[in-house]
Amino acid sequence: MRAKSPVPVATSKMNLFLILALCAFVIYWLLVKPLTYWKNKGIPQFSVSKLLWENVKSILQLYPMVDSVTTMYNGFPNARYCGVYQIIKPILLIKDPELIKQVTVKDFEYFVDRSQFANEDDEPLFGKNLASLKGERWKDMRATLSPSFTSSKMKIMFCLMSECADNFTQHFQNKNSEIVVVELKDIFTKYTNDIIASVSFGITCDSMKDPENKFYLMGKQVANFGGFWRTLSILLKISAPRLAKFLGIKLFSNEVTTFFSNIVKNNMAEREQKGIVRPDMIHLLMQAKKGTLKHEENNQTQVDAGFAVIEESSIGKEEKRQKRQLTDDDIIAQALMFFLAGFESVSILISFTLYELAINPLIQQKLQEEVDNALMECNGTITYEILMKMQYLDMVISETLRKWLGNAIIDRICVKPYTIQPVNESESPIQVNVGDSIGFSLYSIQRDEKYFPNPDCFDPERFSAENKVNIVPYTFIPFGVGPRSCIANRFALLETKILLFHVMKNLDIVVVEKSVVPVRLSPKNLNPTAQDGFWFGLKPRKRYD
Repeated sequence: MRAKSPVPVATSKMNLFLILALCAFVIYWLLVKPLTYWKNKGIPQFSVSKLLWENVKSILQLYPMVDSVTTMYNGFPNARYCGVYQIIKPILLIKDPELIKQVTVKDFEYFVDRSQFANEDDEPLFGKNLASLKGERWKDMRATLSPSFTSSKMKIMFCLMSECADNFTQHFQNKNSEIVVVELKDIFTKYTNDIIASVSFGITCDSMKDPENKFYLMGKQVANFGGFWRTLSILLKISAPRLAKFLGIKLFSNEVTTFFSNIVKNNMAEREQKGIVRPDMIHLLMQAKKGTLKHEENNQTQVDAGFAVIEESSIGKEEKRQKRQLTDDDIIAQALMFFLAGFESVSILISFTLYELAINPLIQQKLQEEVDNALMECNGTITYEILMKMQYLDMVISETLRKWLGNAIIDRICVKPYTIQPVNESESPIQVNVGDSIGFSLYSIQRDEKYFPNPDCFDPERFSAENKVNIVPYTFIPFGVGPRSCIANRFALLETKILLFHVMKNLDIVVVEKSVVPVRLSPKNLNPTAQDGFWFGLKPRKRYD
């Protein structure tokens, strides 16, 4: 009998070796090589192994994303910038305030665009909103919409907002209970939902009494940016848009887009037919559609010039660009964007503010004293002008924005070749190519000890008239910076201030057994929020009468 040939065994080993080699090459090409982009440019970055671990933590939601970015931000304390990645997408993280000013303001024309979550082909409504538009189309839309957010327009909407805030606090006063234990974010998403329903969509909701109303249920779907699959979908949309498109990933279901489209179209049709004029965002957008909305210049000092308010850039005030003809889909897209901006972010801002007031009762007491004084000044009925003059309220909100609010990274896309010139001896000129991303972390820079000593301490006095002059420009940027900053920052601040006024007027916020102090940030949300919820007590005030 002849011995079996060893050739098949050798062939199997060779095949296995080739398969392993191919797998190693694919892993290197797809996962390792992209994470050397900044290193090859001579820019400081973490090792590939550490970056891969940061990706694993982000995807598996083991760690809050803002903490992950802050780890990279703090990893190079003396650098003006460092290289970071969203999965495999390279972003040059700008840390130096002067450089932030340079690229977002002085040299804005090189960095006009932002990353898109979606384009008009995949999701027309989201692709048409202001945040997604690029280049000249963005400039035209910004100038068209900017007049809707002036101080005078906010004053028009004030009564609608105040009515919603008063109804909200009355709901808890009517409980006739010593202390009502609530989860703050849950109740404040209901408040922001009702505000936006009224002010942006022209419909009336009472989500505290009817939490199953269709508008609120659809709103929760739109503003859901938590959970493993939702987070993974968003990360893929940002870092691998072609793969996301191939996989058919969408931000909004057809049910959601159809619902909001019908609301806006039916609302506009009824107003046109019946000649209804209501002081809300839909009315302003309809005026913009007709070309009758203009940016009003105010030669007097703005009454709402709080520390966080951002003045509109020259692009937003450019009259020749305010002639853009809006379609119904344009209006629906902007209304949906306002919903996204106001529903989740404002409810989180208010929740963190009341969390801080509950654990800092002396600060809460001082704010209530200012509220009581304001009520005496306006004979018991708050006015827009007096609310905007409340300095300590503005200080409290500014400090909450500083400590808690802010995206992990806000990016800009290079649209023309750009060179970052060296300043320090260790630097070389950095060539930024068309399509490259730069970014800055609001959360990280606003917690940098170099700019805000003892950053974990909640101290509204940082923003007092005496102290705020010491804040380094471009280190407090909660609504972004430059011409692409948040267009609705006045709207968000007014929405927040009017509710805090009514809450402080009628209620004490107290720590209860279910409260988690200090708060732990959730790893399951892209933006900061409480892992265990904001559980606190609402207690009727014994006050100034």
